Amino acid sequence: MHQFVNEGTLKDKGLNNYWGYNTIGFFAPQNTYSSTGDTGQQVQDFKAMVRTLHRAGIEVILDVVYNHTAEGNHLGPTLSFKGIDNASYYRLMEGDEKHYMDYTGTGNSLNVRQPHSLQLLMDSLRYWVTEMHVDGFRFDLASALAREFYDVDKLSTFFELIQQDPVVSQVKLIAEPWDVGPGGYQVGNFPPQWTEWNGQYRDTVRDFWRGEPATLGEFASRLTGSADLYEHSGRRPVASINFVTAHDGFTLADLVSYNEKRNDANGEDNNDGESHNRSWNCGAEGPTDDPAVLGLRARQQRNFIASLLLSQGVPMLLHGDELGRTQQGNNNGYCQDSELTWINWENIDQPLVEFTAAVNALRAKHPTFRRSRFFDGRPVRRGEGERLPDIVWLDLEGDTMKPEDWDSGFGRSVGVFLNGDGIQGKDARGRRITDVNFVLYFNAHDDMVNFTLPNDEYAPAWDIIIDTAGHNADTAPVQAGDALPVDAKSLVVLRAHTVPDVEPDHSVAASLAALSQTATSETESLSTPLVAEPGRPRKWGTGRAAPSEDSGVHLPAPDPQ
Repeated sequence: MHQFVNEGTLKDKGLNNYWGYNTIGFFAPQNTYSSTGDTGQQVQDFKAMVRTLHRAGIEVILDVVYNHTAEGNHLGPTLSFKGIDNASYYRLMEGDEKHYMDYTGTGNSLNVRQPHSLQLLMDSLRYWVTEMHVDGFRFDLASALAREFYDVDKLSTFFELIQQDPVVSQVKLIAEPWDVGPGGYQVGNFPPQWTEWNGQYRDTVRDFWRGEPATLGEFASRLTGSADLYEHSGRRPVASINFVTAHDGFTLADLVSYNEKRNDANGEDNNDGESHNRSWNCGAEGPTDDPAVLGLRARQQRNFIASLLLSQGVPMLLHGDELGRTQQGNNNGYCQDSELTWINWENIDQPLVEFTAAVNALRAKHPTFRRSRFFDGRPVRRGEGERLPDIVWLDLEGDTMKPEDWDSGFGRSVGVFLNGDGIQGKDARGRRITDVNFVLYFNAHDDMVNFTLPNDEYAPAWDIIIDTAGHNADTAPVQAGDALPVDAKSLVVLRAHTVPDVEPDHSVAASLAALSQTATSETESLSTPLVAEPGRPRKWGTGRAAPSEDSGVHLPAPDPQ
């Protein structure tokens, strides 16, 4: 969003910087984003946008690039900071001050050891909070800002300034916890008040669903909020920003359609962009008419979206992934302000839209998927019966997973029980938060797997509410101890079966029917209660469409309030 300029190399190729990661003005919105003018109107437009989003209950997190500027290396232009004080604003090579230290891959790195550079950053952050009213920041290549000398220092001056600042310390702070320099990968090592893009989540979930060996244990850790990364610093599951795809990589549709990147349009002979994507084309590279391949790709997209939305932590969905957006295999669209990166609204994947909306509604409705604390595996209180832990990992036979099950390199399938009585936390009124019980089954094998449902101690019966293979929607409840076939490369979610309360029918017809049942005897009429006819089942609310049959999800009507 900061004011940026196009790189000369892109202009020579007839391309434009689409992401805007080439900042030159830390206090101004990009003028070309304005709809009303570029001589100051962009400021009013931005404020109006933030105000409108806030009215809709949507927070604004600003993606900021403070690690480098548009002036590039020694061959780049002199636009601002180079001419004011080159050595103060940029990290220079010791003994060779003509050249720049480059931890960002863009030619230069901002000098966060210099007081005036730090003052510039802090003044900019405060401006966007106090004047533009944003709710937080996502820091691009945040590890570069922690390099006081050569190594990354999570206690650097920059982080200390943010910690004590009365304005910036109160908003959401999200780090992209790496840069391109040595030792720059710092997932899990940022200060306690920070949340982080969890790159380990992305890599593990991608590897699990494409069937890589020895990922089962780590997949379980990522699914439950990555306590191994964040709990030691006193942080909670919200510290993990979970994602499978981001702007700087494959879209979700391309992740399941390409083994290799296709970046020729960028004019760098396909040498730019990440080469190790942990992607899988499901049997054919790129576009295909093979129905089997297309069906598997659709299922894999549902697997990724359901895994993401039902994991502990904060889910981040790349724009357009729910629509099936493709970049035709280009995984570095920074210079493609074109149809390659734009959303094609005439060609969206409607079943995927419905599936994403339904799973997101499930997450929003059930606090068991949004726990504020990490699981501890301890038994929790129950109304009756033996106490069950807040989480139980289940093998194919419905028993608790054993250590050797986790260590087996060929393991591709696992179940997990989430105890609705084991949620640590209270609501706004101080009441203990509880939920119904859930069981989730993950099968990344190439073949169907039969899971045995756990015994009735967990629940007497279960409703299948999500099946990414689309085979178990609208089925009758399954009983404890039954065998449950889970298709290859699919995910199934079950909720403990409950009989919904009957909603009273207060219609005029129902009232007249009740009156007609009045006893003839006056005595009986005084002692016999009026009985209304059974209530009607609830329907989906106005403006809320039920998921389509081919979306792979079945959500029963909302429970009565």
